[in-house]
Parts: sequence; C-alpha cells; structure tokens
Amino acid sequence: MNYTQAKQLLDQYGQSHVLKYYDTLSPSRQQHLLEQIENLNLHHPHFQNPTASTQKRGTFAPMDAVTLDDIRKNQKKYRDIGIQAIREAKVGAVLLAGGQGSRLGFNHPKGTFNIGKTRDLYIFQCLIQNLKKVTDEADTYVPLLIMTSEDNDAETKAFLQEHDFFGYSKDNVEFFTQETEPAISEEGKLLLKTPDEIIRTPNGNGGWFLSMYRAGMMHLIEDIGIEWLNVFAVDNVMQQIADPIFLGAVIDSGCVSGGKVVSKANPDERVGVLCLEDGKPSIVEYYEMTEEMRILRNSDGTLAYRFGVILNYLFRVDALQKTLQLDFPLHVVHKKIPYMGEDGIIIKPDKPNAYKFETLVLDMVHMQDSCLAFEVERIKEFAPMKNAVGVDSVETVQAILEQNGIVL
Repeated sequence: MNYTQAKQLLDQYGQSHVLKYYDTLSPSRQQHLLEQIENLNLHHPHFQNPTASTQKRGTFAPMDAVTLDDIRKNQKKYRDIGIQAIREAKVGAVLLAGGQGSRLGFNHPKGTFNIGKTRDLYIFQCLIQNLKKVTDEADTYVPLLIMTSEDNDAETKAFLQEHDFFGYSKDNVEFFTQETEPAISEEGKLLLKTPDEIIRTPNGNGGWFLSMYRAGMMHLIEDIGIEWLNVFAVDNVMQQIADPIFLGAVIDSGCVSGGKVVSKANPDERVGVLCLEDGKPSIVEYYEMTEEMRILRNSDGTLAYRFGVILNYLFRVDALQKTLQLDFPLHVVHKKIPYMGEDGIIIKPDKPNAYKFETLVLDMVHMQDSCLAFEVERIKEFAPMKNAVGVDSVETVQAILEQNGIVL
C-alpha cells in the first residue's frame, strides 16, 4: 500500500488524521505506518458503531455435568484413556499468558508474579509444575504452547529461559503472540500511540486459536499429530493441565469439547455458567442471568445453573479448525487508554475514553456441537488471582495453596 491508497482508504472512513505526521517520518517509519493501515478492517461495522457486533443471546437451559461422584466411579477408566492419549502425542496444552499484572500493582507479565512468602514461587512455576506431574506420570512431554502479547512477549521468554522453564523440556515449549484489534475513541476515531503507531489492544481470550493459526503453529500440530488442545488461563495457579482424567472423560463421551467446572458457592457468585443456549453448549455470564435463572433449583435442592467455568477447556483440533471460517461476536470494553493528542503530547485519561474489542472463549464453546461439563473440586483446582486485595486476590490464592500443602 502506498500513501495515496492509504489516504483514500482513511478518507472513506473518516480516519485521515492517522496520516497527520506522515511527512515528518523517516521512510522506514512511513512504511511501518502504511503496513498498519493496510491491515485495518475499517469496513467492519464496529468501527462505525461500537455496539453493532453485540451478541444477541438465545434461549438458555441448564446443562448436566459429569459430577464428582460420577468421576470417582470411573476414575481409572478415564485416567487410562487420558494417559494413553498423552503417550500417543495426541494432546497439546495452550497457556493464555498475554496479560500484565497491572491489577496486582505489578507492571510485568502476570505469570512472572511471585506469590511466595518465604521462598520464590511464581505463577508460571506453579502451572508448569502442575503440568509436569502429568508428564512425569505418562513418562513423556506434552507440547506446551504459550500465548504472549506484543507487550510482554520478550519479557516472558526471557523470564522462562532465565529459570530454565522450571524443569520443563524447553524443546517442548513454543511461543506465539496474540493478535490485536485497533481501539477507537468514543467518537469512533483510531488512536495513535506515536506518530507511526496505531493503538491496538489484544483481541481477547477467544482469539487464541486464530492467533496460533496465523503464527504457523498448525504445522507443528499436524507434524506431531495432536488431536486435542487443552487451553487454560495464566491467572488460576491451581489449574490442572492435560489432566488425564479430564481428557479420558471427554474422549470417552464422544464430545468434541469439554470444560472444567466448579459448583457455584452461592447464587450470586460472579462466574460464568456452562449451560445450553438454543440447544447447543454455551456459557452465560453472571451479569446476563435473570433472577429466575439465578435462583432456579433442581428437585434435589441444587442450583440448576450451578456449573461455573474456570477457563480450562479441551477442544478437538478438527472442530477448532471449523471456527476459523466463522465470525466471532465482538465484545466491547470501555477502557482508559492513553493516546497521543493533536499536539503530539501523550494524554493519560482519568476515566474511560475509548473502546476496545475482544473475542471470548465462551463464544468458541458455543461454536462446538457438543461439550462435556466436567466437575472438579474447587479447593484443588480453582484459585484465580485477579485483584491485589479482596476476592480472588493474592491473599486468597496463598491461602488455597497452603491448604493444598504447598509451602510458600
């Protein structure tokens, strides 16, 4: 794309301000800006109307799960199936680690946060040790694909290399960077970070497979023969990864996907719930639930909508590939985003000033034909660290780790 083509495109969509500093840039920086403009999808309706892609929800219904009692009865069968799949190199793990620890008051990749009290104990360390328990049992490694962001990629790689991947085989670790989407102002204008840099933000946890695909990771998947991908979030230090019992249960069920769930602590717990939507697997967010859904109970007194998700999913690769041809709903987030003002000075807003657009993994679940809800024990598998203090904080996570006998 040359300057004239870029200007015509931007003029068409009222975004010509992006070229304001073009003449002041060096040829290499001019080219950098033109490449960004060429990759903008300004025809997408959310650039004209941020709410245009808001998802319209269907009719919800409760969903059954493989409960803790069911799992105990079939544990050996499930474990044997899962271990066999791991030994046959049919399973890969995907760690979503693009986030920063800003909400923890920590300006570094969240996975590098130290939660130890008397010794160093990092989030990455906890997760890799959880995975290593499985690979030690199976006596083989599971390929670990780590999704970083443009902001934390270099620091994440350097940290894990410095700590020798906490004992995991570095030959079985691959990195890819999360795709981004342009942010826009409340007036619908693209924002600049520098004279040659358009502000883009990570495209949400639903963009992991597309990001992986565009990074060329499918060659690795196909070469190894991986049939299942277990995707999980960095902020839950108790995640059990490539869990053979979970793998075995999903494979045995014939479902193309599975989601780990915990029984909600109470009707008001702020977690998404695995359920059915128009007869297909889906997730209803806590703020989308009606009062009737929130308090509805089964005949045995349990909550009908009780299976809260913990962002630990298993997807069959061939089913995932079909999602590449589908349009993901875009979720709009109103955020405070620093940007370069008309005078070239960086403005740091004190209130939300812009919209970012995200895809969510919950929509990926709804794209599947089937999903097995797999209940796990909260105390053993659910310790999300999202806040510096209060609910789901460093303190609550430390308490759960200690309850599981982990020395801090």
